[in-house]
Amino acid sequence: MPDAFVFRQIGIVGTGRVAAALALGLAPHGACPILVLGRGRIGDTQAARDSADLLNRCDVIALAVADDALDIVVRDLAAAMGANMPFVFHVSGRSGVGVLSLLAARGALTAAIHPAMTFTGDAPAEVARMVGARFAVTGADAASIALARCIVAALGGVAVEIAEDHRALYHAALCHAANHLVTLIAGSTDALARAGVDDPAALLAPLVRAALDNSLNRGIAALSGPLVRGDDQTIGRHLAALAHDCPDLLPAYRAMAMATLDALDRSGAAPDQALRAQLQDRR
Repeated sequence: MPDAFVFRQIGIVGTGRVAAALALGLAPHGACPILVLGRGRIGDTQAARDSADLLNRCDVIALAVADDALDIVVRDLAAAMGANMPFVFHVSGRSGVGVLSLLAARGALTAAIHPAMTFTGDAPAEVARMVGARFAVTGADAASIALARCIVAALGGVAVEIAEDHRALYHAALCHAANHLVTLIAGSTDALARAGVDDPAALLAPLVRAALDNSLNRGIAALSGPLVRGDDQTIGRHLAALAHDCPDLLPAYRAMAMATLDALDRSGAAPDQALRAQLQDRR
């Protein structure tokens, strides 16, 4: 996107974490201050009076609301749409462009643009992290995809096109990696604390960062430890210790260990079947 290019007026529906980061990141690419429709305020933005005001004044509108609120927002915008036809995109990972069909039917160009990263409420840091991040783009047509790529470029990101019928699979993959990673680390941290470690995060950090880097580079071939070695006695001691001291962690440990054995099977590594039998023993 050329540095000189700016939209006439950028609008945002929503005032949450993602909305705040978008407002900060897109502000230099609007000829006017960002116009926001929502319950709160974001930085140096202006407040829209209502949906009609937002639609009449903006040539780009981002919908940064909760997934379950998206249908309601789209219906409200569609009902208020007049002669101006803005480019409307949402930032939901779950949904594709189909959820915007009411707006497309009234002449708006539409797209789904999902940044593949987490948002915690630190807008300046998140704007920095969006630079170089991947954004999943799904457009209704070539013109919409071109505009979506302009938005991603304005934020410093890299657009990755995802087909409409693959959006749910795409989002499941991201949630499996990011959300379940948080659950795994939280469980390990709790177990280490119960083992008497004063600073579990400091102990885990080098190990899990190395494991993450290795897995991104090598996939399942990066795996190490007792499951690869076929060390059923070690696994047995793990299960006994967890059952005694961290019973809440035991089901997740069993499930992930079984998933790891399945992955090893698919890779042709032929893991020790005694391990599988031990992990399946629910006594």
